[in-house]
This record gives sequence, C-alpha cells and structure tokens, in this order.
Amino acid sequence: MIGPLEDMALAMQFMTRVPIRFKSLDAARLNRASAWFPMVGLFVGGLGAICYRAVVSHLGRSLTALVVVLVMIVVTGGLHEDGLADCADAFGGGWTREDRLRILKDSRIGSFGAIALVLSLGARVLLLATLPAGRVLSYLVSAQVLARWTPLPLGAVLQPARGPEGQGGRIAGRTSWFAFVLGSVLALAPVCCLLRLSAWQPVLATLAITVVSGMYYQRRIGGVTGDCMGATIQLSEIAVYLCGAWMR
Repeated sequence: MIGPLEDMALAMQFMTRVPIRFKSLDAARLNRASAWFPMVGLFVGGLGAICYRAVVSHLGRSLTALVVVLVMIVVTGGLHEDGLADCADAFGGGWTREDRLRILKDSRIGSFGAIALVLSLGARVLLLATLPAGRVLSYLVSAQVLARWTPLPLGAVLQPARGPEGQGGRIAGRTSWFAFVLGSVLALAPVCCLLRLSAWQPVLATLAITVVSGMYYQRRIGGVTGDCMGATIQLSEIAVYLCGAWMR
C-alpha cells in the first residue's frame, strides 16, 4: 500500500501547495504518480465546494464565486494560471519554435499573458455565478477532476518539447498507458456520480480541448511542456463550467 500512497502524496505535492511530509518522495516517479492527478482535482474541488457552501448565504453567488476561485488559486499556488500566461505569451508573441520555447522559459508575464489571465479569471467567476444554483457544486468539483485528467493523454501521446528539462519533461512521453487508464477511471467515477446523465457533455468538451490543444502544441513547438499542460487544465475547467451554464 505504501507505493500508491507515495504516488498520491507526490501528485498532491506537485499540483498543490499543501505541505506534504512524506519521506522518500522521488520526483522521478511523477510520470506514474500522474494517474492520481484527478484525485488532486477532487481534493481541490472539494475545498472549493466547502468554501462555496460556507460563504454563499452571506455574500451572494457572484462574490462567492470570486472567493472560491481565489481559494483554489491559493491552494494550487497559481500553477496552472502561470502555465496559461506563459503559453499565451509564447504562442502569441513567438514567431519561431525557438522563440516560443524561449518565451515559455521566461518567468515574466507579457501583454498576451496578462490578457489571458484576466479572461480566465473573469470567465471562471462569471460562469460559476451563472450555473444553476442546484448544480454549482457538482460542476465545480467535476471541472477540477476533469481538468487535471488532461495531462495524462498529453503525457502519454506527446514528447517533451524541451527534452527532460522541467517538470513537464517528467511526464511528457513517459506517462504509461496503465497510468492513463487508471487516471481515466479515477476521473470518470466521481464525475459520473456527480453529474449522472449530464456527464457526457463536460467529458466530451474536456476531451475535445485536450485533443485540439495537443495537436496545436505539436504543430507549434513539436511536443508539450508543463506550461502547456497547465494551459490545457485552465481551458478545460472553463469548458466544463460552460457546459453547465449552457445546458441549464
């Protein structure tokens, strides 16, 4: 049992700012631990749902949506927001593959990145406030789970654009199909329980975002990076919320 527990702890350590005191965590096993990324999403979404229930009667839905999004950003350390901003700058301002990879390594945020962050934050807050009141929590948790499933197919199919350098290099091209299948089961189980017959819509939307973004990364930089995975996570989360708001 210690192996799966270590993998879960490593996945939590990688995807959140939750202090993990597990001894002997080996970052080289991240490709195997990635199967547990959807469970990290379940944890983050669960915290968001608890926050929503505690605050909504006092602040109303719009302000509560803002608080929930901020809480989840704090828990994850803005990891995926950083990836989205870097990708927006790289793909928006880079003319060649080398330019894009160089910009992806740059920690500074440019105009494209700033615009992407504003749009992402605004979309998540507005969509959470627009979701049917009785289904907010279901879509909130499902979005976190499905979004964190997306690194699995990207890591299983695409090669690292920068080789083994960076965190993405520990997943891209190294995610086994066993990890992909296990992670898919861990993602689909809670989503189907929460959304039941409506689950196919966000699942299909997440799959479409993953396929399209993966093809885009392959064409523009010849593979995938950790920032690219973060960007796909952000886009998938928004897509799931949009499904709930659209099909109300």
